Amino acid sequence: MKTLGAVLAGGRSSRFGSDKALAMLDGRTLLDHALAALRPHCEKLVVVGRGDAADWPRADMGPLGGIAGALIHAANDGFDQVVTAPVDCVRLPPDLRALLEPGPAFLETQPVIGLWPAAALHELRALLEDGGDLAVRAYARRIGARAVASDFVALNINSPADLDRLTGS
Repeated sequence: MKTLGAVLAGGRSSRFGSDKALAMLDGRTLLDHALAALRPHCEKLVVVGRGDAADWPRADMGPLGGIAGALIHAANDGFDQVVTAPVDCVRLPPDLRALLEPGPAFLETQPVIGLWPAAALHELRALLEDGGDLAVRAYARRIGARAVASDFVALNINSPADLDRLTGS
């Protein structure tokens, strides 16, 4: 299966107070860390919510808008599935694809880290157009995605203080 990797970077970073994607950790931006973490798990990378692919149907739809943008990008470029991670995900489990395959599936503790079939785009479009529950878990239920248990603990960088704790400042 041909897999597109998508870093979800379209959020407003309101709790962070500035553009989280550009925040620095160990001399690199969080976006650079997220791209490096996702790179081993896919054939190509895109950044959704800025530059490479747009959120769908518009910005400020939350993670599902980013996942929809990634699935559209995947469908247009001939990818079978998309593995997603948020921009503040500076590391991923080394066996991520093995954990999530076959998709659809997501990490139980962090549903934004998931493997989504490009063929499920129509279901996501319908959910976003309905305007109901826009949680990633609602989409996962709708397409029968598996919640995968893992010992992996995703870092949650929602404020500059969270970032400071990582750098030991």
